[in-house]
Parts: sequence; C-alpha cells; structure tokens
Amino acid sequence: MEKANRTSLAEGFILLGLSTHPRLEKMFFVLILLMYLVILLGNGVLILVTIFDFRLHTPMYFFLGNLSFLDICYTTSSVPLVLDSFLTPRKAISFSACAVQMLLSFAMAGTECVLLGMMAFDRYVAICNPLRYPVIMSKAVCVPMAASSWAGGIINSVVQISQAMALPFCGDNVINHFTCEILAVLKLACADITINVISMVVSNVIFLAVPVLFIFVSYVFIIATVLQIPSTEGRKKAFSTCSAHLAVVIIFYGTLFFMYAKPKSKDPLGADKGDISDKLTSLFYGVVTPMLNPIIYSLRNKDVKAAVRNLVFQKHFLK
Repeated sequence: MEKANRTSLAEGFILLGLSTHPRLEKMFFVLILLMYLVILLGNGVLILVTIFDFRLHTPMYFFLGNLSFLDICYTTSSVPLVLDSFLTPRKAISFSACAVQMLLSFAMAGTECVLLGMMAFDRYVAICNPLRYPVIMSKAVCVPMAASSWAGGIINSVVQISQAMALPFCGDNVINHFTCEILAVLKLACADITINVISMVVSNVIFLAVPVLFIFVSYVFIIATVLQIPSTEGRKKAFSTCSAHLAVVIIFYGTLFFMYAKPKSKDPLGADKGDISDKLTSLFYGVVTPMLNPIIYSLRNKDVKAAVRNLVFQKHFLK
C-alpha cells in the first residue's frame, strides 16, 4: 500500500475540466481570458489610484486596495491553470503544484471573507459614529485589521491543505474539476476523511458564518442610523458611502450561496449535465466577483472616478 501511495503522489493528478466537451474548451478559453484581463486591469488601476492619489488615503480606500490586490492574487492562483487546461490534451498537475494552488486559492478566499467584514465595520463607524471615525479607524488600527485578515486566511489555508495532502491517495487520481478544488481532492483519498470534514465545517463557521453575521449586524445599525437622518438628501448621501460595499457583499455571498445551496440533480441521465453546470458555476464564481468589484466601486464612487481620470491624464501628460 505504501508503494502504491508513493507512486500516485509522484504521478500527481489529472484535471478533468471540460475534456469530455472539447468544443466548449476553445470558447471558454477566450471568455475566461478576457475576464481575467479585465480583472488585472480593473483591480490594478484601483490599486494604483489608492496608492498615488492622496485624497484616497483613507481607511475605506486602504481596505479597497487590499481587496483589489487580493482579487488579483485569488484569480492568478487558479485562472492560468484553467486556461492551460483548455489548451492541453493531457491535463496533468503534480502533487506539489496541486497543493500550492489549493493553498493560495483557499487562503485568498478566507482572507476575502474576513476583509469584507472589516470593511463593513469601517462603514459602520463612518456612519454610526462619524465624530470618532478618525480616532477609531486610525492607521494604527487599519493596518493590523488588514494584516489579521491576511494572516487568518493564510493560517487557515495551511491547516486545511496540510491535512488534506497528508491523506493517502492510492486509487483514482482524476479530479473532476478545472483546478485542485479541495473537496474534489478529498473525494480521491483512500482513507477516512471525517477529521477533514469536521475541520472544514469549523473553518466555514469562522470564515463564512461569522463574517456574514458581523456584516448583517453592522448593516442593521447602519440602516437604523441612516433612517434617523431627517433630510432625504442626507440619507441618500450617507447610504451612498456604503452602497458599493453592500453590492460587493451581496454578489460575493449571493453567488456562493447559489453555488452550494442549489439542489443537485437526482436523475442519472442528467448527471453529466448537472456536473458540467456545477463546474462552470464554480469557475465563473471565481472570476465574475473579482471582475465586478472594481466596476462597482468605479461606477458608485465619484472620488474613484476622479482619481482614475487624474491618473490617466497624468500618464498622458507625461508622454
């Protein structure tokens, strides 16, 4: 058994992807590539304006810059692998490369969940306690908040992936996915994965349920405070400061809920169709949200649009 395990680990895994539907691969290659380029451009511009425009040196844009950098890292951890799988006949990946890809994508996903909660707290303080906002959300507070988001996501990822990769893989090595998705990898283990499942549940509670609850409570207080503002213009102005974040949260958790809560097909004849649907939903979830984030913040925020215009004008002027 030990020899079989070592042979499997050396050979690595095979990513199934859309290999059973080659006609779809070329179409999705172009589509995903275009979306990835938009992600790099949109989030890259947001990072630049939050760094170089002094008017955006505030806690809200500091967290936004972190979110943009995170989205670039998250998509880069998986999209190049997906694009390569669309063009490569044998979609093999080594055991170590699979572990690194899972480590990065899992870390970025956990970090984003916590970071969205941090951004909700920032909006809560800005609207519900504006006079103390500069003190509460000082640089000495914001930097540790962002750092703890990254540290929490990375530590959780190391724990989960190290547990998964310690399992013996001595049988089938075909991952029915585009990337090394941890649940798909766990299904290939020839050992009891109860501990891994329990660990994943605890992780989901900490990095999904707790931030969602925190965001929900924050917006309950925010909405209650906004409704107490006497003028309609004042209410509109106050709510506009957090509308972009709220839209990002709804898209992020809405698509996540849809992906995992939708009923699975029980019809054996429709299993293949349902399997493709699940994989494509997961694929687009990983690229649509990072692509929409900079668009939402650019469309809903006059300061960001002005900063982008200034950045473009300066580049053009320097030429």
